Amino acid sequence: MAALSPSDAASADTLPARADLAAWLAVVAGTIGALMATLDISIVNSSLPTIQGEIGASGTEGTWIATSYLVAEIVVIPLTAWLQRLFGLRTLLLWAVSLFSAFSMLCGLSDDLGTMVVGRVGQGLTGGILIPTAMTIIATRLPPMQQPVGIAFFGATAILGPVVGPLMGGWLTENLSWHYAFFINLPIGVFLIGLLLLGLENEKLRLEELFNADWLGILGLIFGLGGLTIVLEEGNREEWFASTYIVLMTAMAVMGFLLLFAGQIVARKPVIKLSLLLNRAFGSVFVMSLALGAVLYGVAFVIPQFLAAIAGYNALQAGQIVAISGVPSMIMMMMVPILLRHIDVRVAVTAGLLILGTSSLLDAALTTQSGGEEFILSQLLRGTGQILVMLFLNQSAIRSVPPSDAADASGLFSAGRNLGGSIGLALLGMLQDQRLHFHERSLESAISANSLMGQDFIAANGGGTAAAIKLQQIIAQQALVITYNDVFHVVGIGVLCVLPFVFLLRPIKFKQAVAMH
Repeated sequence: MAALSPSDAASADTLPARADLAAWLAVVAGTIGALMATLDISIVNSSLPTIQGEIGASGTEGTWIATSYLVAEIVVIPLTAWLQRLFGLRTLLLWAVSLFSAFSMLCGLSDDLGTMVVGRVGQGLTGGILIPTAMTIIATRLPPMQQPVGIAFFGATAILGPVVGPLMGGWLTENLSWHYAFFINLPIGVFLIGLLLLGLENEKLRLEELFNADWLGILGLIFGLGGLTIVLEEGNREEWFASTYIVLMTAMAVMGFLLLFAGQIVARKPVIKLSLLLNRAFGSVFVMSLALGAVLYGVAFVIPQFLAAIAGYNALQAGQIVAISGVPSMIMMMMVPILLRHIDVRVAVTAGLLILGTSSLLDAALTTQSGGEEFILSQLLRGTGQILVMLFLNQSAIRSVPPSDAADASGLFSAGRNLGGSIGLALLGMLQDQRLHFHERSLESAISANSLMGQDFIAANGGGTAAAIKLQQIIAQQALVITYNDVFHVVGIGVLCVLPFVFLLRPIKFKQAVAMH
C-alpha cells in the first residue's frame, strides 16, 4: 500500500463529508483488485506439483512459476505513481485489469513452462499496479472520517491473499482443474471493469510525463532484478560461472544495477530513492523486510511440496495446512489499534522474529511419517509472528524517514518484501537440489546393496532386483525428508540472524501511524 502523500491528504480534505455511491464502488473495485493480485502470488503454491507434472517442469524450474510473478511486481510497484500520472487512474486500472485477466487466461491455457512464465510475468506487471492504486482510491475518493473503513477493507487483502490463495488453488485443482486457478480471474476482471467505469472519472492523458521519467532507473530495475533472479534460479544447475549463460546473465544484472545507480545521480526524480537505505533505521527495516518476504513466500512454497512428496497430500489438503497461519493473523488484525498504541516497535518486531524463527526450527524435525498435523503448531506460531513483524515494520518504514520521503519508503518496503520472496524462493530451490544430492550420496555410501545392512534388507524383502529397487526408493525418500529439514533449519536460523537489526529501529508514536502495504 502506498503511503498517504500530502497531496492525497489535501484532496481528501476537499471531499464532501460522506462519500457517494460512485466513490464506494471505486473503493470496492480497488479492494477486490488488490485481493485478486495478492491471491495470485500464492494461488499456485498448493497446486504447483500438479502444474509441474502437466507442463513438464522440474522442481527447480517450478520455482519460476512463483518467482517470475514476484520479480515483475517488484519492477512495477515503484512505477505505479508515474504510470498513474501518465494515463490517469481509471485508464490505468482498466488496462491493468484487462491485461491481468488476459495473462491469467494465458497461464490457464499453458502447456509448457515458457508460456506459463510469460503469463506469470504479465500477471505480476499488471497485478503490481492493482495493489498500490487501491490505497490511492481510498485516499482520494473517501473523506477523512470514512477512510478508516476503506483502510480496514484494504488491510484485509494483505492477510487474506497469502492465506486464501493456496486453499482456493487447492480446492479448484482437486474439484475442477489447476487451470481454473487462473480462469477464475476472468469473471472477476469483467466485474471489476464494470465497477471502475461506474466509480471513477476519466482523466486526461499526460504525455509530458514520458519525458520526466527515470528511464535509466526503469531499465536498471528490469535488467538488474531480472538478471539477478535468473542467476539465482539457474546458477546451480548450470554450474555457475562455468556456464556462458550465467556469465551473460550476471553481466546483465551488473549493468542493470549500474543503470539504476546512474539514474540516482542524473534523474530529476529517481524511480527509487536508494539513498533512503543509508538511513540507519530505514535500512534496518529494509533488511528485515527481505527476511519477512523470504519466510512468507518461501515457507508457503516448501510446505505443499513436502506434503505432496512425502505425505501424499493433494493440492486441497496442502492448501488447508498453509491456511492455518491465517487464523492467528485474522484474530490479531482486530487487535491492531491496541497493539500499535501500547507495544514498542522494537519489542514487537523482536517477538515476531523470534516466533517466526522458532516456527521454522520446529519444522526441522520431520520424518517420513510426518503429515499435516506436524505443521499445525508451527503454522499457528508463524501466523502470529508474521502479523507482528509485518504490522510494525510497515509503520516503522515510513516513520523512520521524513514525511516527504514516505511514499518512496513505502515503495521500497513493498519491493523489498517481494524481492526477499523472490530471492528466498530461488535460494531454497538451490539449497534443496544441493542438499538432496548430498544426502542421497551419503546414504547410498552408508547403506549400499553390498553393505551388511543393505544385504540384510534385500534378504528380508525376498532378494533380487525388486528388493534392491525398494532399498533405493527408501534411500531417496529419507534423503528428501532430511533435505526438507535442512531447508526449514536454514530458514529458522536466517530469520534469527536479522535480530540485531532490531536495535537500529527508532521508537515511534503509532497513534500517528500511516497505513501502507
